[in-house]
Amino acid sequence: MVAELSALQQIVNSLTGLNGLPPVIVQCAVTTIYTSLGGFKVSFITDNIQGAMVVGLIIIGCITVGVKTEVQRDLIDKSGYLNASLLGWQLIYILPVAILTNDFFLSGFWMRTFAAKTDKDLYVGVGLATGAVAVILTLVGVSGLLAGWSGALGDPPEQSSIALFLLLEQLPAWVVGIVLVMVVCLSTAAFDSFQSAMVSTGSNDIFRNRLNFWYIRAAVVLLIFPVVVVALKSPSVLQIYLISDLISASSIPVLVIGLNDRAYAWRGFEVVVGGLGGLFTVFLFGLVYYDGDVSSAGSLLLLEQGLYANDWSAFGAFVAAPVGGLLWAAAAFAGRLGVQWFLARMRREPFTALDKPAAPSASFYTGRPSEEAVRDVYTDPEGVERSDVQIKGKFF
Repeated sequence: MVAELSALQQIVNSLTGLNGLPPVIVQCAVTTIYTSLGGFKVSFITDNIQGAMVVGLIIIGCITVGVKTEVQRDLIDKSGYLNASLLGWQLIYILPVAILTNDFFLSGFWMRTFAAKTDKDLYVGVGLATGAVAVILTLVGVSGLLAGWSGALGDPPEQSSIALFLLLEQLPAWVVGIVLVMVVCLSTAAFDSFQSAMVSTGSNDIFRNRLNFWYIRAAVVLLIFPVVVVALKSPSVLQIYLISDLISASSIPVLVIGLNDRAYAWRGFEVVVGGLGGLFTVFLFGLVYYDGDVSSAGSLLLLEQGLYANDWSAFGAFVAAPVGGLLWAAAAFAGRLGVQWFLARMRREPFTALDKPAAPSASFYTGRPSEEAVRDVYTDPEGVERSDVQIKGKFF
């Protein structure tokens, strides 16, 4: 949410020179109103709008390159974009780890996964989206090169997280106005997904549907105020995402272990310890890398130098986070089993920590009921056959 609002205000300021705060406030108000009235279904509708806006921006960007963009040959050498670099090789590892784990980290992706009617629908949707995203990211990525070579990023080119829009700034004023409308629609569609995900997470995961739904929505509205403040103070959209990426890189590897049916003994305790341990490992790496400088090690947790420090700090952080998380989780797993075994011996009770639970592995109807799991099947208002199964997770 912070990244979306920060990007919006930076783009508005870059393309118009105006203060980006009013559009941010209007977007927050509008998304809050229609999300509260329409719920999560509205997010699916705005997702279609989001896709259309992305295609529109890509088309306008291609036209801009063909008509308005003039590549300055001398800037190609000055930029060094085509030269081999330490960062380029590091990104071969950093980007897949950061993006993959962050996608697992976002509730919006999980909500859409569980909203799929069948596994086939999910596979088809993911396959089509993967192809579309690959094409879009390639075109948007190339716009960064062209922005640097055309002088839109200065001479010599400087780093920018909104290079595409600096390139579009060359267009006539009326086209820039259309671009702004598309950007607002695009940002709004993404922002309402985050709001819906927060409401769902708060209601279902935190309070287990025991708290009135409108209290959760009110809490999300209150949370928007500090989000706006942080977004306006954020110097870089990329840095915001990097902080989120580092958190997800430390917690997601230990989380996905529990998705395996054979890892039924894996508990929430290991996930929490592994996630926090991964971040602590990044701090320890920073202490070693910066020769005991606590301040620099703490700054590494926020990746204040971004990806462009031209050293091994960011790469080391993204290695330390998942590896450290897995090691801490493994230690927590062994320690928990040891304590539970000791308590079982002391109380003369059976040791059941490694016993496979009897509960089914899913709370939805698959269409293939087995004799081991007899379920009451019903049809929801949308005509989908479902079955409610109460599953209570264990933290220890």
